[in-house]
Amino acid sequence: MEKEISVIVPVYNEQDNIFELYNRLLTSVTSITSNYEFIFVNDGSNDNSLLELIKLSNQDDNVFYINFSRNFGHQIAVTAGLKFCTGNSVVIIDADLQDPPELIPELYGKYKEGFNVIYAKREIREGETLLKRATSKLFYRILKRLISFEMPLDTGDFRLIDKKVVKVLNNMPEQSKFLRGQVAWLGFKQTHVLFNRDNRKNGKSGYSYGKMFKLAMDGITGFSDIPLVFVSRLGLAISFLSFIVILYAIFAHFVLKETITGWTSLIISSLFIGGIQLLSVGIIGEYISRINKNTNNRPLYIIDKSNIQDLKDNI
Repeated sequence: MEKEISVIVPVYNEQDNIFELYNRLLTSVTSITSNYEFIFVNDGSNDNSLLELIKLSNQDDNVFYINFSRNFGHQIAVTAGLKFCTGNSVVIIDADLQDPPELIPELYGKYKEGFNVIYAKREIREGETLLKRATSKLFYRILKRLISFEMPLDTGDFRLIDKKVVKVLNNMPEQSKFLRGQVAWLGFKQTHVLFNRDNRKNGKSGYSYGKMFKLAMDGITGFSDIPLVFVSRLGLAISFLSFIVILYAIFAHFVLKETITGWTSLIISSLFIGGIQLLSVGIIGEYISRINKNTNNRPLYIIDKSNIQDLKDNI
């Protein structure tokens, strides 16, 4: 049965937040409609998150859960929710209570005005380190310069999208997902709502700097080929510089009767060229890695159990 609103919640070690999140979501969504569904995607949690989700699903027939066989990552968890949701409008929100469920009616109001994508733009970010805020701002501003379409700044995955957008997203085959980039790339009619992001109430973030770096690389390599252009132009510039140095060395030896010597200059030049080569190979390797993942054709995720009927029949 088609719902008016679907809420997708990726979950990773959030046992202490789940019930409060559910209650706040319930208050917020039922102020709009009674025809809703909550889809919690348990991304290989190590705590009792799954047990809490099962309890919720037993007391509310509108609560559904998908349990992965292991941790596949936040973007994949959201992707799974998008595949199995049925709402005319779909909200994506994390389970850490940093994004306020109380904002959903405002997002929905913009949706009823005719917008296809309404993303929540962070005005104040509480509880985040200076380094995390700085690196996040730097990444999005770099990405904005590298891509050819409009990318909203200071936003995460907290947003409302309509089923037209969901349908297109479900047909995008990339293995390395960067959903906020995919949504921006699609176009459609988009707007934003400002909000203040709260501190994490319980637990700790599952997004390490390593995962953030991987997400950043997925964003850049998935939507821009400028790094490859940069590598080729850098190689051309270094080759030209080397050719000039060779001409000067020949001129100095035969005309000026001076031979250029010195281990220091030789070692520095070798290290410089070696560093550039490693950087270039690394950038090219990132693109090759994306190609490899897409050609392997493995499933994005494996579902261990679920109370969604279509899934139960196939597990």
